[in-house]
Amino acid sequence: MYKPYSPEWTRKRYLTEALNEYFNNYVDVDVIYADLMDILQERSEGAYAEFQKTTDLESKLRKK
Repeated sequence: MYKPYSPEWTRKRYLTEALNEYFNNYVDVDVIYADLMDILQERSEGAYAEFQKTTDLESKLRKK
């Protein structure tokens, strides 16, 4: 158990609420899985775009 209102407690509460929303609406497990994979993919693509931006800037700075 986490201390109430700690960042860990809040994070777990939000995840619990989100999962409960799926379960309360009888969403198929495959849909839950697909949604989670979409979220992870979006996060990954965003992180990669930031990495590319940084790498491009570093490359440009080294050329000058």
